[in-house]
Amino acid sequence: MLDKHTLQSVYLGDEHGHARFDTTRTEVGEATYQLKYRSDWAQVKPLAQAIAEHIYPKLANVGFIVPMPASNPRHRQPVTEVANELGALVTVPVFDGLLVKAANKKSLKDLHTKDEKIEAIGDSFSVNDVIQGNGPWNVLVVDDLFHTGASMEAACKVLRAYSKVRKIYVAALAWR
Repeated sequence: MLDKHTLQSVYLGDEHGHARFDTTRTEVGEATYQLKYRSDWAQVKPLAQAIAEHIYPKLANVGFIVPMPASNPRHRQPVTEVANELGALVTVPVFDGLLVKAANKKSLKDLHTKDEKIEAIGDSFSVNDVIQGNGPWNVLVVDDLFHTGASMEAACKVLRAYSKVRKIYVAALAWR
């Protein structure tokens, strides 16, 4: 993980039925927030560059990169954009669509414990065999925010059963 997401968040009260906070984030946390919640696509390259400089050199023989599937449908997916940019920077193929997540009935951000999240995730992850060749290769899974690790554990469990995967590395932009 590159950095912590939030340093401090102070409740300011409700406005129009929504809680308001004065939030202080790390540089990476702010860039992740701007990308994910404000669609600031200018954050993609610096975030990918940070992974390329600070995380990727510590990994051995990455054969391909997989973005963590998004929880919410968007026209452009922030994690996929970062993974594609990272792949271009380190000249490693990116397989968007290899790891698939079925829609959950509950939003994971509304759940607080790892056990609640594991139960909600269930067996929602699967692998779509889009890779030609036999492998196995080392894979880097890229995600934006890491909280309890429940989603990542479920995703890695499915990837471990995929015959084309040897080792699994994980890079997250920030943790909560």
